[in-house]
Amino acid sequence: MTLEEVVGCNIADKKMKTVAQALEELLVTAQRQDSLTIGVYESAKLMNIDPDSVVLCVLATDEEDEDDIALQIHFTLIQAFCCDNDINILRVSGMQRLAQVLGEQGTDSNANEPKDLHCILVTNPHTDSMKSQALKQVGSYCEESRCKNQWVPFLALQER
Repeated sequence: MTLEEVVGCNIADKKMKTVAQALEELLVTAQRQDSLTIGVYESAKLMNIDPDSVVLCVLATDEEDEDDIALQIHFTLIQAFCCDNDINILRVSGMQRLAQVLGEQGTDSNANEPKDLHCILVTNPHTDSMKSQALKQVGSYCEESRCKNQWVPFLALQER
């Protein structure tokens, strides 16, 4: 490995960590402001009704979800819709960390069924407080990825 490759890898790793932290901050802020839609079906309903209100679509999976054909079909349709409507998309791994960030204990408070964290939408902030650096960082990362022909950027959330 050359020095350029080593330095380039370190810079990319730091950027990924920064974007992951920004995403976590964005999700927590959006949740506090009631600007999150959680769940594949709930997200699809919202995008059908008001796609202009969505600023980010987070599609989350872990290795065990890779073989779920129905989920992958939903993801493909959601990604196509997001591309058609200029909505930033981000694929993430680390469902357990995502549940921790959102304060989910893995089950819905109304039932004993696990909450569906596979698709999360961040809707347009109604106040300037959410138009934060975190939203700008995540949006910038998505835009940079598209410029590199990576239409659906990937981010790994790390356990802490």
